[in-house]
Amino acid sequence: MKIAEVTGTVVSPISHPFFEGQRLLLCDLVDPDGSPTGSLIAVDVVDAGVGERVLICDEGTSARQIFGIDTGPIRSVIIGIIDEVT
Repeated sequence: MKIAEVTGTVVSPISHPFFEGQRLLLCDLVDPDGSPTGSLIAVDVVDAGVGERVLICDEGTSARQIFGIDTGPIRSVIIGIIDEVT
């Protein structure tokens, strides 16, 4: 799992049918102290918003289990909104 900050929404006019009705968010990965370490696009299942710190499951098999599918073009899913990191 990874910590990230949501920085925006991703809109694509053409995508795989799996992503129909799914919300894609651009996330900047951060260390627990807030230092940036990269970025990725993740499917939002917790209704996160821009500026929120989130917990991301970044492993394909686990991501597919969240949606109850055996195969699909998904790797990263936002699974929680972080209140505090100590």
